Amino acid sequence: QLQASGGGLVQAGGSLRLSCAYSGRTFSSYVMGWFRQAPGKEREFVANINWSGRNTDYADSKKGRFTISRDNAKNMVYLQMNSLKPEDTAVYYCAAGRITSVYYILRAVRDYDYWGQGTQVTVSS
Repeated sequence: QLQASGGGLVQAGGSLRLSCAYSGRTFSSYVMGWFRQAPGKEREFVANINWSGRNTDYADSKKGRFTISRDNAKNMVYLQMNSLKPEDTAVYYCAAGRITSVYYILRAVRDYDYWGQGTQVTVSS
């Protein structure tokens, strides 16, 4: 089970930190990811992180503004979002992929079997 939180309304240039609490499986061994879906658009990859937290991967447009991290002791995954833009407005989802060392290939929705309910992020101009 995955539970995302931390979304809200923020002005352009602001920051938000999303959190995802996971439970019920050994998700601490899984690649974890964040995706987002804007109205009328397909769900897209934002970032992922390997089981230890030492390796991360980002969609090109998110590099430098977004930071994914995890704390397996707390069963949490985070997405720190800075310098937010109106085009970042979307529902953000956390997801659990699988146990693998090749975290960087897990960029598609189909690569993730477990999903949280999503949290709305709205960035005003």
